[in-house]
Amino acid sequence: MSQAQVIASGAAVPPRRVNPEHLLRRLEWTVIRRLDGQLQGDYRTLLRGFGIDLADLREYQAHDDVRYIDWNVTARLQTPHVREFLEDREVTAWFLLDLSGSVNFGSGNVRKRELSSEFVGVLARLLTRHGNRVGALLYDGTTAVSGNNRACQVIPARVGRRQVLHLLDRMLNIGDISTASAQPPFKETDLALLLAHAQTVMKRRSVVFVVSDFISVPGWNKALALLSRRHEVIAVRLYDPMELELPDLGFVMMQDAETGEQMFVDTRDRRFRKRFAEAAARRETALRIVLSEAGIDCLELATDDRLGEALLRFIQLRKQRSQLSAGAITARKSVNA
Repeated sequence: MSQAQVIASGAAVPPRRVNPEHLLRRLEWTVIRRLDGQLQGDYRTLLRGFGIDLADLREYQAHDDVRYIDWNVTARLQTPHVREFLEDREVTAWFLLDLSGSVNFGSGNVRKRELSSEFVGVLARLLTRHGNRVGALLYDGTTAVSGNNRACQVIPARVGRRQVLHLLDRMLNIGDISTASAQPPFKETDLALLLAHAQTVMKRRSVVFVVSDFISVPGWNKALALLSRRHEVIAVRLYDPMELELPDLGFVMMQDAETGEQMFVDTRDRRFRKRFAEAAARRETALRIVLSEAGIDCLELATDDRLGEALLRFIQLRKQRSQLSAGAITARKSVNA
């Protein structure tokens, strides 16, 4: 089974209704207030704008790029001058949300679906507080079954706290086992549909968060690579520790979260647990290769992790990469000079 989830006493988290206003208010008090203060200096490191404005003119120096020389000013002043630009920090961010059956799993107190909602709530609120627009595409894997030609639901990009609440409300009510029938949608996740649909919706260059557990039928890597050519894509990978290593739970029933296929297994068998861990490791390696080839950074979010700490680690990583990249560019310019 490609998307097996464990059904055991206490292993599956019971569904519960969540009020978007209460969720956002809790996130504002527990996570956003802490992050907002620490992101002031690193905001451009996490999310960079795509527009530029002319800021100033100054005399040319040896390390400057000749492409930025203003030839009209140079001819008038008889001294080479270069243009300096100010980057536009305003961005449009899109959340591509995988809300298929597999994200309803959680071996502890938090399901991957709830973790996804908290991440989107935090990032969307931080973005809108800085005047940026946020939108979303929601995929639950059932549209193809129902005959709908659209691969997912679209929430147009807008600003403001009301937009965040609207986004969270749609997230919490689409494809959730608490609001749907007990039977699964009988179709495996196909992330290629979500990624391809995003290409047609997002007309302008944007920051794109692909929030998923990346458990899907093969073939989505090409669509992801195409998306990353035009947009700045960040993968947000949701996972539960039990998906990587299965503990000794005795006899349990494992069920495919999307097709409903079931298998009765003995987790006391060390060889079985070893094969389970090896299969999980192969999926981990394959996923990292796909993201690396597409040049996409990945934020790992575990159901037993603290969201604020995970975001700060990711921001620090991007800051270090940005500094290394800037150092490499400066060194290359010095050598060329």
